[in-house]
Amino acid sequence: MNLFERLAKGRPAPAEEKAKQPDHAQKMLDWLQRWPKPTVSSKEIYQYAPRSIRFDRENAIKTAEILAKHGWLAPLPTRRRDRRVWQITRKLIVHPKVAG
Repeated sequence: MNLFERLAKGRPAPAEEKAKQPDHAQKMLDWLQRWPKPTVSSKEIYQYAPRSIRFDRENAIKTAEILAKHGWLAPLPTRRRDRRVWQITRKLIVHPKVAG
């Protein structure tokens, strides 16, 4: 047994990393519950969503698609193919969860 193995023996087991998408999806869901409009566009998400979501456009779209898959957002048709708009589904739940 070498020095590093002896030192590592006393350490606790490393904690498993959580998947980042559910955390972002939950943050976005919490933000959408306070959003004053009945719809939200990708442009509004890039501008007004929490910073951890809007730092990357692909991340913002993926997060919105996760919420759409779980029934919190419904995609609406648009005239332009590069524009995305979703209808917000509001449910009477005190602390909504993504998978709920």
